Amino acid sequence: MVSIAAGNAGAAVVVGTGPVTPEEVVRVARAGAGVRLAAEALRVIGVSRARIEALAADPKPVYGVSTGFGALAVRHIPPELRTQLQRSLVRSHAAGSGAEVEREVVRALMLLRLSTLATGRTGVRPVVAETYAALLNAGITPVVYEYGSLGCSGDLAPLAHVALAVMGEGTVRDADGTLLPAADALAAAGIAPVELAEKEGLALINGTDGMLGMLVLACRDLRDLLRLADVTAAMSVEGLLGTDKVFAADLQALRPQPGQTVAAANMSRLLADSAIVASHATPDCTVVQDAYSLRCAPQVAGGARDTLAHAERVAGYELASAVDNPVVTLDGRVESNGNFHGAPLAYVLDFLAIVAADLASMSERRTDRFLDKARNHGLPPFLADDPGVDSGHMIAQYTQAALVSELKRLAAPASADSIPSSAMQEDHVSMGWSAARKLRRSLDGLTRVLAIEALTAARGLDLRAPLTPAPATAAVVAALRTRVPGPGPDRHLAPEIEAAVELAASGALVSAAESVTGPLA
Repeated sequence: MVSIAAGNAGAAVVVGTGPVTPEEVVRVARAGAGVRLAAEALRVIGVSRARIEALAADPKPVYGVSTGFGALAVRHIPPELRTQLQRSLVRSHAAGSGAEVEREVVRALMLLRLSTLATGRTGVRPVVAETYAALLNAGITPVVYEYGSLGCSGDLAPLAHVALAVMGEGTVRDADGTLLPAADALAAAGIAPVELAEKEGLALINGTDGMLGMLVLACRDLRDLLRLADVTAAMSVEGLLGTDKVFAADLQALRPQPGQTVAAANMSRLLADSAIVASHATPDCTVVQDAYSLRCAPQVAGGARDTLAHAERVAGYELASAVDNPVVTLDGRVESNGNFHGAPLAYVLDFLAIVAADLASMSERRTDRFLDKARNHGLPPFLADDPGVDSGHMIAQYTQAALVSELKRLAAPASADSIPSSAMQEDHVSMGWSAARKLRRSLDGLTRVLAIEALTAARGLDLRAPLTPAPATAAVVAALRTRVPGPGPDRHLAPEIEAAVELAASGALVSAAESVTGPLA
């Protein structure tokens, strides 16, 4: 388990009254960056808290301040029971089940909840925000579970498990990944548990922070995978004796879809100066046009880029949001609202799962072409060293096919479902958390499919010798060869696939290509 104590990622992220950036979310979530609350944030938190305390003293009931919650909002709670009310709210809502959620997701969720607290729109005391910052800085990560959120009212159960730890209850992992009671971890770090006051329990659990954190991380990962998809597609076009003429800028300009233009330009750069491409770019070439999985790669990867750009815009809007219910308005009113509903995020999380499935589907088709002697233009069946004795990459494609089938199932939208809850008070929910969870699995699957394509295409390019690939694709082959030997008799294939997956996931394959082309878009 990797330690993520503060200080591993440069300067602390300053959390102020405005939004944190996607890059800051990634730094805190993945690199263990610390956080620091801006002075202005602490000031506005104090101002809004004074308004909540004034309402708490008013005999007139105010939802979330002096009443119960959800379907129980009609009950006025006397002052002597309000601390118990907040404690009971958090304890009862910390009802998750299943496997632990990844540490990076929980850290992203905590940062985003802290960012909302820092806007001064939630009515918590400064000490609550300071305690969230302290947990992040100490590398203390509350245990959050896979199941429990309906995405409305936000990510209630996941956020409640975090709030429980802030209270000194429940279970956490420390900076070294050791599982221990929250009370022990807080004591070891010198952090005092918080006894929640009026409104604070609600403020800590009414948010879209879990699904938003996963969306931000997924957008970062998919942008990297799109460059990898261009690299593996170019390798396949080259190894299957395809043409690069269809990627010409003037042809792309006839259909000015922005993502398509970017993908085609990447592929042209990757295939520049290829002796393999040049070898069949002659008047006597009998191939009229390539299959769609080769010729239309920029159209698919381009459409994926444009979908991702939309998802990034939605994430940007949500990063700039102060999601809570009730919320303290700029003029001091405390108003109920529906901003916790996760629909905008759920939709784009589902869109990205569709994109991942389709990119993987096209990648698998290119791999399959390499293995079929009727379509691979002179390469041995299954790229085997001694076909019949050896099976080559036959079963690597089976693995791809299994992954693609799974990705197609994961592409079924979670956001199209809704299950009423809270005695029909919450009668329509977003399922955004579920959309985010399955997207994470989708991106893992896409990484594996693209890695297998790279592995197979590299073998195909080696088998084209003495013809040489483009300098950029040759650099990718060389990067793979640091971990995986070239063509030869059958070997244990699973470790080679896993090595390719690690190179793909780390960015090493794209970096190898970019060492020749410069940064790909």
